[in-house]
Amino acid sequence: MATRNGEGVSDNKLKLYSYWRSSCSFRVRIALNLKGLKYEYKAVNLLKGEQDDPEFLKINPVGFVPALVDGDVVVSDSYAILMYLEEKYPQHPLLPQDIQKRSINYQAANIVSSTIQPLQNSCVLKYIEGKIGSNEKLSWAQKVIGKGITALEQLLKNHAGRYATGDEIFLADLFLAPQLHAAITRFSIDMAEFPTLARLHEAYYEIPAFRDALPENQPDAPS
Repeated sequence: MATRNGEGVSDNKLKLYSYWRSSCSFRVRIALNLKGLKYEYKAVNLLKGEQDDPEFLKINPVGFVPALVDGDVVVSDSYAILMYLEEKYPQHPLLPQDIQKRSINYQAANIVSSTIQPLQNSCVLKYIEGKIGSNEKLSWAQKVIGKGITALEQLLKNHAGRYATGDEIFLADLFLAPQLHAAITRFSIDMAEFPTLARLHEAYYEIPAFRDALPENQPDAPS
């Protein structure tokens, strides 16, 4: 596994095991950036099978990225990592005080993390390609993503402001930004039917914390 320090990192105890194109890792990178937390980026090359390396499995026995090491604390799964960061590092809160807005954030995050991402991740697409053929892989991903973002459009259209649930960046945005980026750049989703999400997608590119977390800006991204 390759290791590279982020800008300004010296003896910082935070370490993020990540893969450049992982949308789950992308969420966590955004949160770390928003909260101003410096971290050591430890690349796990999924194409080379480094997720199954015995050393990485000591960090996360499931063999998935991301995983966060904070001193003696190890947290895997992006949702758990985000909640850990929220509780330990309260600067730039990821959840609103308003209980209705908070519930919308939970719903949006769960639609992405439970309904969309697991069914379009690389493991599933590789399995479909092997069983049915490469021509079905894209159509499967588009169907799964289309169903999920249709639900997200309906959920957010009456709650969105500048961002998903108002004029501040919260948890929903951290899940939406990577999913929309992947939907458009990797899976050729036409966003014409999703005006709210299309607008949010453009808004995220204006935020340095999001831009710095983009897959193509990671140290292990192909040059």
